[in-house]
Amino acid sequence: MSVSDKVRLKRLFKQGKCLDVAIDHGIANEPDFLVGLEDISGVMRSLIAAQPDAIQVNYGQADLLQQAAAPKPALVLRTDVGNAYNAARHREMWAVLHNPEEPILAALQMDAAAVVVNLYQIPDEPGIFRQCVENIGRLRHACDKYAMPLMIEPLVMAPQGQGPAYGSLGDVRQIVPLVRLARELGADIIKADPSDNVEEFHRVVEAARCPTLVRGGGKGELGAVLEKSAALMAQGAAGMVYGRNVYQHDNPTRVVKALMAIIHQGVSGAEALEIYRQA
Repeated sequence: MSVSDKVRLKRLFKQGKCLDVAIDHGIANEPDFLVGLEDISGVMRSLIAAQPDAIQVNYGQADLLQQAAAPKPALVLRTDVGNAYNAARHREMWAVLHNPEEPILAALQMDAAAVVVNLYQIPDEPGIFRQCVENIGRLRHACDKYAMPLMIEPLVMAPQGQGPAYGSLGDVRQIVPLVRLARELGADIIKADPSDNVEEFHRVVEAARCPTLVRGGGKGELGAVLEKSAALMAQGAAGMVYGRNVYQHDNPTRVVKALMAIIHQGVSGAEALEIYRQA
């Protein structure tokens, strides 16, 4: 990793830890994902005030973050779009880069600290898997050229439907090989689903051999989310990439404060819940 890569990573990771709040859900073309994001400008203002380490968006919303005055969270820019998150499985599954010819141009223009891309493993859908590998290859080449950290999101999808958590699986036996593949393809950061058995998540971290952030998935009961987050940190996670588990709760600013305490101060889930209640 070059010095320039490390400079960008330092904008994401404070003492090696990171809370990245994802509000890039508009790219999925799925109405349920937009609940809580209707006023995207207002959401962005509240998140900037809450000061997570990073905010993850698409190009069309990145100006809301980058035009704000400092101090502000780092920008993580999504680079791809696909149809894997829709409520019904499509006849043709696809995932493409926004700009396949210059895949990180927008990230450079917007001064992003990292870019993120999916690696879908969907039963009986080898085409979308191949497209993801091709996307990663183009991105890795561009990221090497311009010293941009690459976050890969390996997702083991369920065989039936999409379900409440985007249809992804927490089967560590399937997550580990896909995470290892993402690392083999050149991931600088891994964004992975939590394992069903939290005590096995260390296997995911070991396979990644780079900072591993936990993907949040669908909204859960806040106390349980905080307890699980603390347990995942104890397993070696470097932090979280949470979206609906932040912006769909009653007070996203307080959720950010609670999660930041878990990630950066090592508080327990119960202590984080008290921070949420008292904030």
